[in-house]
Amino acid sequence: MRPKRITQVLLYVAAIAVAIFMLAPFVWLLLASIHTQADLVTLPLRWWPSPVYLQRYLLLFTDQTNTNAVEFRAALGNSLIVASVVVVISMIVGIFGAYAFSRMRFKGRRGILMAFLFTYILPQIALVVPLFATLNSLNLLNKKTGLIIVDCSLVVPFVLWILSNFFLTIPPELEESAWIDGASRVGALFRIVLPSAGPGIFAAGMFAFLLAWDEFMYALSFAHTNVAKTLPVAIAEFSAQHSTDFGLVAAGGVIAALPPVILAIIFQRYVVSGLVSGAVK
Repeated sequence: MRPKRITQVLLYVAAIAVAIFMLAPFVWLLLASIHTQADLVTLPLRWWPSPVYLQRYLLLFTDQTNTNAVEFRAALGNSLIVASVVVVISMIVGIFGAYAFSRMRFKGRRGILMAFLFTYILPQIALVVPLFATLNSLNLLNKKTGLIIVDCSLVVPFVLWILSNFFLTIPPELEESAWIDGASRVGALFRIVLPSAGPGIFAAGMFAFLLAWDEFMYALSFAHTNVAKTLPVAIAEFSAQHSTDFGLVAAGGVIAALPPVILAIIFQRYVVSGLVSGAVK
């Protein structure tokens, strides 16, 4: 076998090994959700359920008396609202801010951008107490508006940093041509830059949604009622005082993973293109 063929075989083997390593937890999550509680605590472990148990999914979507199910459905709606609004706000602020940082030259530009990045990498636990005091003074605790504001403080710096680097890869000569034809700076942004940056914008929006959808620390600290409680918090509260239905936790996890997975499948081409294009600089 030629060295080139051996290298290809090794690459395929490594790719399969990495895929198995990455997908194994998700496969087990799905299998655990359709096992009975008895099967989950039986030794030796039974990998394939017999019979397949789908009652947990019916409970989460239809049961009106189970507290966990009612709170789960409310939290699902809250997460969709919070994540969607955060993405819209973050993308609007991120697009205009990133364009300014990538195209305009002003004093302190690099320092301000680094300050935004610093706020993103700052541990959330360090901000919980001051944010709690601020939201409490503004009467925004246990409200979706409060969660949207604090989530934007986490997502906006990320989107700003990603898009500013991506806009730098777009030749400024394209905008200069539009200016010569009479377009304003904002007109060039919408007619030239944004269409050219479409894949990068899709990628940034996708990751912004994931950050807002999976956010746990702020949601746990600032939302304790069904009015604002999000999905990660509701799933974490499935644990009872003396016992935990691990299958119910797994079913909730599977449902919570579906929206990001569906979005990733639908927009996979744009996300991959955006990441690759942003890396070629």
